[in-house]
Amino acid sequence: MRILHTMLRVGDLDKSIAFYTEVLEMRLLRQKDYPKGEFTLAFLGYGDEAENTAIELTYNWGKSDYQIGTGFGHIAINVEDVYQAVEVAKQLGVEVTRDAGPMNAGETIVAFLKDPDGYEIELLSKKF
Repeated sequence: MRILHTMLRVGDLDKSIAFYTEVLEMRLLRQKDYPKGEFTLAFLGYGDEAENTAIELTYNWGKSDYQIGTGFGHIAINVEDVYQAVEVAKQLGVEVTRDAGPMNAGETIVAFLKDPDGYEIELLSKKF
């Protein structure tokens, strides 16, 4: 068993795809319109879905905003250099809610960004 994907509802699919591909360097793995259901699904990730977890962006046609639920925390993305990733995000106009630095009560370097719909994205550098 493994996690296949995390689904996020988005208000502007093109803007969200740009965030995940340009800022977080994911690839658009696949995208499909569902005219009968009036929605589009886009799957993004760092590798083939057969072996990697993806993010599913769901755009419901004509719906441009959602309220972030209080139960959702964040999506964590492992990056090579958190400080550099934050600088790139800032240059691209991304909202940084916590600059890169040591986490509370620990030594791991972390930072937090917001995607175009307000979802929190944690950046950290972790060796496996």
